[in-house]
Amino acid sequence: FCFSSPESPYQPVIEALENYPQKKFYNVSKLGGAKYDTLPYSIRVLFESSVRNYDGFLVKETDAMNILDWKTKQNNVEVPFCPARVVLQDFTGIPAMVDFAAMREAVRNAGGDPVKVNPTCPTDLTVDHSLQIDFSKCAIQNAPNPGGGDSQKPMAKLSPLKAQPRKLPCRGLAGCKGPCGAGDASRNSGQFSAQIENTPILCPFHLQPVPEPETVLKNQEMEFGRNRERLQFFKWSSKVFKNISVIPPETGMAHQVNLEYLSRVVFEVKDFLYPDSVVGTDSHTTMVNGLGILGWGVGGIETEAVMLGMPISLTLPEVVGCELTGTASPLATSIDIVLSITKHLRQADVAGKFVEFFGSGVSQLSVADRTTIANMCPEYGAVLSFFPVDNVTLKHLKHTGFDKAKLEVMEAYLKAVKLFRNDESSSREPEYSQVVQISLSSIIPYVSGPKRSQDRVAVSNMKSDFQACLNEKSGVKGFQIAVEKQNDTVPVQYEGNEYKLSHGCIVIAAVISCTNNCNPSVMLAAGLLAKKAVEAGLVVKPYIRTSLSPGSGMVTHYLSSSGVLPYLSKLGFEVVGYGCSTCVGNTAPLPEAIRNAIKQGDIIACGVLSGTKNFEGRLCDCVRANYLASPPLVVAYAIAGTVRIDFENEPLGTGYNGKSIYLRDIWPTRRELHTVEEECVISSMFKELKEKMEKGNKRWNLLEAPESTLFPWDLKSTYIRCPSFFDKLAKEPVSPQPIENAHVLLYLGDSVTTDHISPAGSIARSSAAAKYLTNKGLTPREFNSYGARRGNDAVMTRGTFANIKLLNKFIGKPAPKTIHFPSGQTLDVFEAAELYQKEGIPVIILAGKKYGLGSSRDWAAKGPFLLGVKAVLAESYEKVHKSQLIGIGIAPLQFLPGENPSTLGLTGREQFSILFPPELSPGMTLDIKTSTGKVFGVIALFENDMEISLYKYGGSLNFVARRFL
Repeated sequence: FCFSSPESPYQPVIEALENYPQKKFYNVSKLGGAKYDTLPYSIRVLFESSVRNYDGFLVKETDAMNILDWKTKQNNVEVPFCPARVVLQDFTGIPAMVDFAAMREAVRNAGGDPVKVNPTCPTDLTVDHSLQIDFSKCAIQNAPNPGGGDSQKPMAKLSPLKAQPRKLPCRGLAGCKGPCGAGDASRNSGQFSAQIENTPILCPFHLQPVPEPETVLKNQEMEFGRNRERLQFFKWSSKVFKNISVIPPETGMAHQVNLEYLSRVVFEVKDFLYPDSVVGTDSHTTMVNGLGILGWGVGGIETEAVMLGMPISLTLPEVVGCELTGTASPLATSIDIVLSITKHLRQADVAGKFVEFFGSGVSQLSVADRTTIANMCPEYGAVLSFFPVDNVTLKHLKHTGFDKAKLEVMEAYLKAVKLFRNDESSSREPEYSQVVQISLSSIIPYVSGPKRSQDRVAVSNMKSDFQACLNEKSGVKGFQIAVEKQNDTVPVQYEGNEYKLSHGCIVIAAVISCTNNCNPSVMLAAGLLAKKAVEAGLVVKPYIRTSLSPGSGMVTHYLSSSGVLPYLSKLGFEVVGYGCSTCVGNTAPLPEAIRNAIKQGDIIACGVLSGTKNFEGRLCDCVRANYLASPPLVVAYAIAGTVRIDFENEPLGTGYNGKSIYLRDIWPTRRELHTVEEECVISSMFKELKEKMEKGNKRWNLLEAPESTLFPWDLKSTYIRCPSFFDKLAKEPVSPQPIENAHVLLYLGDSVTTDHISPAGSIARSSAAAKYLTNKGLTPREFNSYGARRGNDAVMTRGTFANIKLLNKFIGKPAPKTIHFPSGQTLDVFEAAELYQKEGIPVIILAGKKYGLGSSRDWAAKGPFLLGVKAVLAESYEKVHKSQLIGIGIAPLQFLPGENPSTLGLTGREQFSILFPPELSPGMTLDIKTSTGKVFGVIALFENDMEISLYKYGGSLNFVARRFL
């Protein structure tokens, strides 16, 4: 299903790319004329996919025409979408790959060739959810982890300045040869240090390479030991399946690897070009939309279907155009802009819709800004937030290692199919379902304080707001200082010089790379501002307690690589360590002279920090006003020495030759930041990631795994087990079998979520899954989690409906219990289902409104199927979950409007018989007869012929598997 069949009506629009005659593509822009030009860019990607993947069955000509008629068909029709690739993380990837292994087994048993069973869609599986923190200690928490790279090849500096930081101890990191000598006193130990390839990292104080801390090695040892079976299975999968690439542990998180390494932007297969697009089982898949790659997260069953060449079905979505205009305040950081845009979108009701950005302001956003906004889709409910490829994207890709020739082809192709956004072009903007306008000019920088983080103060109002705080009564903001004392000063001698302290004076300034301030741009902004300040002759008063806590060695790494670290040090912002410090009160005492002066004059002294906590007295008992600010503003206020300053009209200080220096004179522009970020940070990070990907790690490389065509199932394994989904694999479909005299396994109410259904979290000691594992000889300490055991259907089936919050009306209180009616026993849900299956009695589920709410989870459908559930009868369904039920072979039935178990007088204790006609049709009404003689109608929720076909074959996996027979 990668390309249209020879009989496709779209063959005539296959063209050669201008100046690249060997490159071919579907020039879909010629199919719709002016109608195509008005489509949102994201809808154009859907349209190209429908044209390229036309087969007359799964993707029809009417599907492409519906997408082309998006303006009138949005929200009214279902359309297929065939993504270019799939991204899995290991928790959701393990059941998918176990299903593929089981499919090979079933195809062999049915007389087919198991070697033919492979994903048809390129799939990348990242092993990033296996690590648990078994070992930690303070020295390790403070250790750097800049992510590798060759420290012997520093990047070009911005300036030759060589300010010398104070010689601080490096906490005895093994291998450090710095002047502190601490590295000689401690060495990594243990048998695994020689087996793991340690990516060089830097001692944060001497920037010398050191081995990884012992704690990292121990956690890696535990990861490989605890998950050896799973990892061996993944390695077998990578060897025997085509189109599967496994990213080994210790490489990175799925969404980051997807963004930084796996993304193509434009696919090229045998000289045929088409847009990159992706679905993934990780909620952060949406990040790639910041690169102009259409992508979002889906459930495991849909993912497996896509891997096997089937399209995803989606309602043709509304597309909200988000127009960015104006120019952001020079003092507004990337974080200010991202959070402001997120806030606007949350208020704009974009839930369940695509969002697409356009307008003159888009080019002001770096790719880091765009991917952050796209990644925050869950915050405002959108399916995805799409940024079409533009010159900013191409420049970013250049720095991430894309070669020039590939970029030229990419640009030519995207422009040919009108998927390239150009601010300078006179072409009209697409038409949108609605437009949300956000003026970047309205985004202004804030600080928070002086006592609570929720009290935001515009930087432009800082001086007047602090004055108001002095006047207000003591409380959440006020200090109640008498008017006649508000301008008092207290002289103080410090290091041979006299200074004057007054209300609003700053005595603590801490740059902390905490939470969202780990964004490279804001930390770089602080460094570039420090560079300009030093070059202008500005200084920070020596009594101000300054510090720099980067949060991770990576931050130190890019501050060093970009050449700004010496300037921060020159102003007193030296690296003090890695961990929570100032904002949790871990600040060294202020100099005694300063403390005495503050107390003597009852001075409202201030602290500024880029952390998260600023409660009164938290930093120091004599510092009553504390403000949270962005890293560059912390440096700016430290230079000014007071919060009682109007940055627009008052100078920070006096520079060389007595010249007054204003904040605007030294504040780095967004263009400067983007340049340094791309050239010094991004290129270095991507180079290191690429090296990691290519080299792997020794532990993974040495891991032994079988190479047989069929996986050698270990019957004793509690992690990997061959499931029974393909036990009835048949080449031809069969008529839906009647469900006769079924008992109700569960009688549920409204809003039953996938959390109630699907196994998740730790395995309770009293659960059916725990009993199973105990019988296998495991202790509770060895149970691990449901997530880690997703490859074992015996564990997962026992964990289905095992949520302690499950409210079954048969029981009358929250508990994972039900009644086995033939015996009258109250049992665990699994135990009751097991008895029904032994007795040959089918079961169904009764439910209320919105059955299957929540995140998409494959085991919310797989689990009930293996419990023997043949149908679910509910008042309404969450759409994705309904599709998953069909995809596994469970019939979704819906009460007629206005009817439910109560109105029909059903108790759930009856037995139910459902007869399916030989020829099902979408939306057909079926009759259900109960053991009490009652007959009522229900709607079979099959929306199209494709869903009926899937149900007849026993679900999507069986539907595709029969192709290999």
